[in-house]
Amino acid sequence: MMSQLEKIAIAPHLVFDALTCGERGAPLVLLLHGFAGSMNCWRAQTTLLAAAGCRAVAPNQRGYSQGARPDAGDSSNYQIERMMDDALAIVAACGYGDARFHLVGHDWGGSVAWALADRHPQRLASLAVLSRPHPNAFNRALQISDGDQARRSRHHAAFLEPDAADMVLADDAKWLRERWAAASVPPAAMQEHLSVIGNKETMEAALAWYRARGAVRGPLGPIRVPTLYVWGDADDTVGRDAAEGTEDFVAAPYRFEVLPGVGHFAADQTPERVGELLLQHVAAFPA
Repeated sequence: MMSQLEKIAIAPHLVFDALTCGERGAPLVLLLHGFAGSMNCWRAQTTLLAAAGCRAVAPNQRGYSQGARPDAGDSSNYQIERMMDDALAIVAACGYGDARFHLVGHDWGGSVAWALADRHPQRLASLAVLSRPHPNAFNRALQISDGDQARRSRHHAAFLEPDAADMVLADDAKWLRERWAAASVPPAAMQEHLSVIGNKETMEAALAWYRARGAVRGPLGPIRVPTLYVWGDADDTVGRDAAEGTEDFVAAPYRFEVLPGVGHFAADQTPERVGELLLQHVAAFPA
């Protein structure tokens, strides 16, 4: 099977580009990308999930889709609650109403996924998160006096600066290309992501996620959804303290999978292994 590009409308001013694959009505897997990425990070996984009998939907999230890009200058448009609303509305627009579904998130998509699992556990058959630790584990790691999480997260403050988009895109997106290359992201995947975020309008909207949140990550309760957490031990943004500490905040079946030598962009770097893990997790906890 090959993924298809679809438009998913949840309101007249919110029309999302999405990669979809699999039979309509099959168990739904919603996959949410992060920064710096796009729906294209899930291209391999959508086809694997569809071949296993699922309906996979991977949208370009708010700000990344041209048809779902409210004013980036108004931070209220990019608060995490809006992303959570988007996700549930996309599920409904795909024909699943209030049915349970599987949720996968990477990086910022992982933050949305953790929040949805906290707020709406009854909607989720399973949760899988790549890279982004549970917010409580992340906050705890930031407070370790001799830890390294604060150093790993220092780029977040730079993203709050007014000229951040120009910095990220300068010199043919050199900052992005170097970071992807350091994480062994294939050149073809880099170009796919740049086709989405390699322009100032989209980049401003992507960085608005950071500006809407500021420096604070709100704590969540214990997660009561079967959870798979995948972390590459070469991730430059998430250290071992936060990754290993995530287990303390999941009150449900939990699997922690470490990918040796893998960086922040695991879905791009090791698509087959990530797909295999997702397939195992979805099969273990049917919707």
